[in-house]
Amino acid sequence: MAPTDETHNLLILSRDFHTYHQILSQAMLPGLSIFAHEDVERALRIGTDYDLLFGEPSLVSKVIRHLPKLRWVQSTWAGVEPLLSPDLRRDYILTNARNVYGSLMSEYVFGYLLSIERRILDRWALQQQMVWDDTPSNTLRGKLIGLLGVGTIGACLAKTAHHFGMRVHGYTRRSETCPHIDRYYHPGELREFATGLDYLVCTLPGTPKTSLLIDEKFLSYLPQTAWLVNVGRGSVVDESALVAALSQGRLAGAILDVFLDEPLPSDHPLWQTPNTIITAHTAATNYPPDIARIFIENYKRLVRSEPLLYQVDFKEQY
Repeated sequence: MAPTDETHNLLILSRDFHTYHQILSQAMLPGLSIFAHEDVERALRIGTDYDLLFGEPSLVSKVIRHLPKLRWVQSTWAGVEPLLSPDLRRDYILTNARNVYGSLMSEYVFGYLLSIERRILDRWALQQQMVWDDTPSNTLRGKLIGLLGVGTIGACLAKTAHHFGMRVHGYTRRSETCPHIDRYYHPGELREFATGLDYLVCTLPGTPKTSLLIDEKFLSYLPQTAWLVNVGRGSVVDESALVAALSQGRLAGAILDVFLDEPLPSDHPLWQTPNTIITAHTAATNYPPDIARIFIENYKRLVRSEPLLYQVDFKEQY
């Protein structure tokens, strides 16, 4: 990267601030001064002269009002909902974390799909009873998976699905660039998309347009034998409608990693809903070196006056 006379002050706000500070310091980015912490109040006491922010949206949202020189925010998350509140400023470039979660999401999704087809949990339970279970397993081969959202994560899931010999349908607003999608569907074609699916996997972001998209009507389009997997955002699913569909046997099961309220309240009916597997938003956790690489690349682009990667459209909210 060519030398630059321009200087920038970066504030890192993250529970992993030590790790991020170390990685960025070792990168020796020209013209960059770094302060890092997880305590918002302490960061602001040090000063408000930061023009760059790098961190968790839940923390970043608490300081952006106080930084008059703010120019760019790099989120450590894919989701940036805390920064999209209408009462927060939008006069800066916001970029998020992308192209780092696909392989982890594939491990999560297909780990559970294989456990269903291979009856792993059922066989384990029978083993505890010393029961010899030689009934045949099922297979993913030939099954139809529908990807609700075909961004970078959906594209990675599609590739893995093809590896297992699955048929892959994708629902997207506009993108048709993934070579592993056998057929695309677009807005207005939800019924056609859902019909015949063995698995529906949702990777959609949380936006006004995706809110409660998986509602009672959408669930009615799915076969009774279908499983829902949600690794996108909890706001996409009408949880009451999902509980009803599962309880009444209108859906085979659900694997849920995200919820409208997190942590999921202990009295939420999903905890007691049949054929429901709940995980605590752990499908794809942040790996700081991967996230730091995004900031480093974008910083190099910034000083070269080039467009930054993974910019969030405040209007579209992703």
